[in-house]
Amino acid sequence: MAKEPKKSGKPQAGKPSGVRGPGHMRSAPTRALETPGESSFRRRLNKGSLPFIFVLTRFPRWLLIISLGAILLLGLIQTGSLAWLGALLLGLLALFFAWLTALSWPRLGGSGKVMRSLIVVILAGFAVFKAMGRM
Repeated sequence: MAKEPKKSGKPQAGKPSGVRGPGHMRSAPTRALETPGESSFRRRLNKGSLPFIFVLTRFPRWLLIISLGAILLLGLIQTGSLAWLGALLLGLLALFFAWLTALSWPRLGGSGKVMRSLIVVILAGFAVFKAMGRM
């Protein structure tokens, strides 16, 4: 039987010290939500969002991207008697992106603020038009 190497705090040969195995969770995003000189609303928003951010960081990024794309596609293709479902999906997607935009607002530059706000407005507009039966 081969001897197992001792588990010391030192990095293993061939593996950089900053690399962790697949079972290791990503670090918690607490520092990213702190903003110097923040208002009480921003503090409450950041604190209330932490549990959801923790849940989102546990999922693989590809799964989140595929899920959001599927929700967008399903929201856009619903017509006729299911148009209300499409409006609901697009509205939920607009709310999700509005929430992410609000969280990242202090750290965004001018063009980032414009682009993210434009995406939220377009999604909300699609949801309204879908609900009115014009899409």
